[in-house]
Amino acid sequence: MADKVKMVKIVVLGEGFDVPEGLTIINALEYAGFQLTHGVGCREGFCGACGTIYREKGDYKLQAGLACQTVVSDGMYLAQIPFVPAEKPVYDITKLKPDITAIKDNYPIVFRCVACNTCTKVCPQDLEVMDYVQALIRGDIERAADLSFDCIRCGLCALRCPAEIVQYNSAMLARRLCGRYLLPESKDLTKRLKEIAEKKYDEELDELVNMNLKKLKEKYYSREIKLFDI
Repeated sequence: MADKVKMVKIVVLGEGFDVPEGLTIINALEYAGFQLTHGVGCREGFCGACGTIYREKGDYKLQAGLACQTVVSDGMYLAQIPFVPAEKPVYDITKLKPDITAIKDNYPIVFRCVACNTCTKVCPQDLEVMDYVQALIRGDIERAADLSFDCIRCGLCALRCPAEIVQYNSAMLARRLCGRYLLPESKDLTKRLKEIAEKKYDEELDELVNMNLKKLKEKYYSREIKLFDI
């Protein structure tokens, strides 16, 4: 006889639900009957869409995490957040230089960093967020780009930051500056962009767009997969 599934109680937006123990928040929400159309993406981590705030039973701390990787616990109170509000300045990358001036002009707020390391502690990717913010403050664009390379822009760092810094947007500027000015040119990328501009792939793309789902699946699963030794 199969073991009986142990249930735990969670509270979602003030309403209680019994769900199987061991589910992620995403799975628990769907088990409870929620149809998730916003604040959800890959379901397996990481795309950054499912930011969630919650409290666990008996813990005074308000926690933040991704619902795709956070496991529910008995007595958990939770609410998903569709996104973290954050302004992003409009800039012309061709008119910027890869130095501290670009950061001062577009993200002066990073200089409010108090080095509390809260952003690093909350990052679901275990990125050294405070370290790349400090690199931005020093004008070390390449270092900031390197440390923030795996950022999925979930916004949890900005959500918890006492200085209200938008870390992930400022890091995006660093990566753009680094890619345009500091890294060597990719000849393959330049070639591919030229081919796209010359409409080399338009006919093939139109064929895929107009293909029915069954034929599209057949084409996908019968494709040649090239393996590379690393």
